[in-house]
Amino acid sequence: MTQKTDSENMPSSNVSPNKVQVDKHQMRRLIAWRIAQELSDGDVINLGIGMPSLVANEVDSDVEVLLQSENGLLGIAGLAGESDTDADLVNAGGQPITADTGASYFNSADSFAIIRGGHVDVSVLGALQVDEKGNLANWIIPGKMVPGMGGAMDLVVGAKKVIIAMEHTAKGQAKLLKNCTLPLTASGQVNMIVTEMGVITITPQGMELTEIAAGYSVEQVQAATEAELTISTNLKQMCQP
Repeated sequence: MTQKTDSENMPSSNVSPNKVQVDKHQMRRLIAWRIAQELSDGDVINLGIGMPSLVANEVDSDVEVLLQSENGLLGIAGLAGESDTDADLVNAGGQPITADTGASYFNSADSFAIIRGGHVDVSVLGALQVDEKGNLANWIIPGKMVPGMGGAMDLVVGAKKVIIAMEHTAKGQAKLLKNCTLPLTASGQVNMIVTEMGVITITPQGMELTEIAAGYSVEQVQAATEAELTISTNLKQMCQP
């Protein structure tokens, strides 16, 4: 049987939990590394802009995956460094990347045919908000100028599994909510969320905390989460690289 945290102590969306002090780079790498552990041989993976792109450099050398970019590349090796940057080889976010031997290049229409056709096994995206029903808001804050949704809507709906890479809160504001308040990217498509505090899966009952990062308590994670968490009976410590 799972246990529920006390709903009477639920915070509002404006929270300021006592967070473990952690280096930003270290935190982002932890999230990317943990997501890389979800990838299996033969998977076709699409990595979103920002933190999700770091996953490429954390995939174990023994795991053979195909990394796809919606601007038309299948076979990304990882993010490029100063010594191997090619101005003509970038991902959909414009970041310099490297390509594996045998990588395929094609136009954006073919790339989206792969995505919309259900051929992407895992899509990793960032988020502004995720709610307990698996709804995702990750493209706009009303009143702010943005270039558009890009391929996020297709990537969330077309992939077999959707994993969110994100910080647990933003400037004291909860990002894991009962209901998203920002315009949605897609409804009910998120499967897993990885933050610096732990791993949360979306179930028919809502958000379930399955792994917790070292240094955090269940109470701290709940205090930083507006949605009520179900605590897994098999809750374990989140692995680290």
